[in-house]
Amino acid sequence: MSEARAAEKDHSSPPLECASLQRALRECYRRMRDELQREIACRHLNRKLAECLVSTFCPDEAEAVRSLCSSAGTALKRSLCRNAQLSLSVCLESYQEAN
Repeated sequence: MSEARAAEKDHSSPPLECASLQRALRECYRRMRDELQREIACRHLNRKLAECLVSTFCPDEAEAVRSLCSSAGTALKRSLCRNAQLSLSVCLESYQEAN
């Protein structure tokens, strides 16, 4: 793991690239009191923030999933997609705190 990635693991705030999305999502949650309306109204921000975080912390793995899993393909491509998804899961897991 690179020094930059190790340093990022210690911070509880989002990376700079994602901070504005997090603020927008918090504002959306604050404005929408009803849970169903909140889910509908804030869905796009939630997804964008998740994509930003995943792409920031695991850029190579996220790109591999995007490119290999974007459409149907041969058995080989499906196998490569599954492997890419597993690599992304392992990368993301490395950023989770131990319980």
